[in-house]
Amino acid sequence: MAFTTLISSATLSLHLGDDAWVVVDCRFKLDDVTWGQREYAAAHIPGAVYADLDRDLSAAKTGTNGRHPLPDAVALASTFSRLGITTGTQVVVYDQDNGMYASRLWWMLRYMGHDAVAVLDGGFAKWIAEGRETGGGGESRSPSAFSGSPRREMIVDAGTLAALIGSTSAPATLLDARAPQRFRGESEPLDKVAGHIPGASNYFFQQNLDANGTFRTPEQLRAQLGGVLGDAPPRDVVCYCGSGVTACHNLLAMEHAGLKGAKLYAGSWSEWCSDERRPVERG
Repeated sequence: MAFTTLISSATLSLHLGDDAWVVVDCRFKLDDVTWGQREYAAAHIPGAVYADLDRDLSAAKTGTNGRHPLPDAVALASTFSRLGITTGTQVVVYDQDNGMYASRLWWMLRYMGHDAVAVLDGGFAKWIAEGRETGGGGESRSPSAFSGSPRREMIVDAGTLAALIGSTSAPATLLDARAPQRFRGESEPLDKVAGHIPGASNYFFQQNLDANGTFRTPEQLRAQLGGVLGDAPPRDVVCYCGSGVTACHNLLAMEHAGLKGAKLYAGSWSEWCSDERRPVERG
């Protein structure tokens, strides 16, 4: 059985050392970009390889394509090959705790056609709290020949989004994953303009988690998301955030809740607000 949304630490522990499983550590901090690599070297889940948000999971920035641009298909395939991912591989991705960075790699693999990927629920924090085994130093896997191609129906670009929000014949429900104060434009610590894309609704990605830092049940997620999305079909939902990272957390929550087919605006707010001609809404 393939795991395609979340996986527990107990289940993962049963498969450590399995050659058909690839574990990827995605720990990262926006305010200390070498922190994740240092923490990985100090201790990680045995057998895990490391993927860096800036180096491995993002393309080069131009100033107009957002803070974490989506790599092209060739770059993605090269990265996944280096990580040892191929057809038939079960991938497990994790970060320090809530899955905000791991969900980015989860989405990227699915975008490239690899569905057997799951986020470790509770991340490394839960793994450590349970007293589970760790390794240190660096690890690598034998390169593979990753085969996959982009599922273009999973993304929208800025031009398409601009047309969608101004159209009544092609409805779109925009879901902004940022904290409420950033959505309302009351503060903006990362991007040069405060506010949100006109017509968007706010659903802070942290709402997907319970008091223990693990994902809520599918039933709870459906109820919460339904309170924001109403009757909108999942296929009409476009998720975004600041740079296309935490939006993937909401996409993971929707998938786990059985709400399939939502799309990602990968450039997100950091790309949108880089062009002063694009409309901005506050409040």
